Amino acid sequence: MASEDYVSRNNRLDDDPLYSISFENARLEEENKNLKRTVQFYQTELEKFRTPPFIVSEILSITDEKKAIIKLPNQSNFLVEISQSLKKELHSGDMVLNEQKSLVIIDKIDLTKNFPVENFLIVDNKPKETWNDIGGLSKEIELVREVLELPLTKPEVFKEIGISPPKGVLLNGPPGTGKTMIAKALAKETNATFIELVGSELVQKFIGEGAKLVKDLFELARKKAPTIIFIDEIDAIAAKRIETGTSGEREVQRTFMQLLGEIDGFDALSDVKIIAATNRIDILDEAILRAGRLERHITVGKPDEAGRLEILRIHTRKMKLHSDINLDEIAKKALNFSGADLKALVTEAGYCAIRNNRKRVVQDDMLSALEKVKKEEESYNMLSQTFL
Repeated sequence: MASEDYVSRNNRLDDDPLYSISFENARLEEENKNLKRTVQFYQTELEKFRTPPFIVSEILSITDEKKAIIKLPNQSNFLVEISQSLKKELHSGDMVLNEQKSLVIIDKIDLTKNFPVENFLIVDNKPKETWNDIGGLSKEIELVREVLELPLTKPEVFKEIGISPPKGVLLNGPPGTGKTMIAKALAKETNATFIELVGSELVQKFIGEGAKLVKDLFELARKKAPTIIFIDEIDAIAAKRIETGTSGEREVQRTFMQLLGEIDGFDALSDVKIIAATNRIDILDEAILRAGRLERHITVGKPDEAGRLEILRIHTRKMKLHSDINLDEIAKKALNFSGADLKALVTEAGYCAIRNNRKRVVQDDMLSALEKVKKEEESYNMLSQTFL
């Protein structure tokens, strides 16, 4: 308001009593409206506190008598009535609201089902690795493509021949040899979702939790199909069973039995495939290795000289290398190096160049990096033997 208007209004209030009363009435009416809105807001909020909470459940099936069998969050099942006022059509799998005492279904809600197992795994909808990013494993890749990729991309071939492909494979080999990369590349080449978890994550503290996580894992995989499930260190839950043991060991066995049941529960030509990895195949239970489960076993060992050279070329193709670089010499000297070791070697060589203010990697950088990685590997092996 302009200062002239403000002064004029004040002068009029002083000179005209009727105008003053009218102005005061208008102010009080506006204040009264604001108070009514405030009271209405708090009455609405108070009503929320008085309203009893509803129970969220999942419909398992609808009976002929227009009743429903529901599953509560505590896994209990009940046969309940459906409110006549509910106008939405119900189907198996729908999430609904139930009245607390009678559990009568009063409404259907749109609720994305929560998968607690997602807290224990890595879900990658678009892996970046391809078969060209893996070196020294041509035979192993060929086996994986034949066993898992072909059924996902051309299932009609198996239907025509009349055979069922394996549901999954077991990759056996030391750490760092490329087992995870094989699984990711398979997901990339088949446009599948990649789900990765470590077997020990399925070992839970309380009874039944591990088995429920396994069930949720496969349900999530079906939801996101086509899916590649990669279970690393599967020996954590699939070791040979014993007759007696602690409560913790019995819980691991329950989780393992649930895993076997889930593998048996889906079709060999479904769009969910399993890749498990271990470096202790000798302790695995025969039940997981038999036909119809993880029947194909592929050994992924450390690469030979030709394989090491191929891996070095893959990891250096984006690097700026000096003309004196001789990767054949590095591959020959890198005895017993795994794929992960060779990647570490290339990375360390890049650091050597940076430390010496060079923009290109030279042969001495490669040789220095080789010696450093070799010493680190020897130290790690000695430390491992100390704790065995």
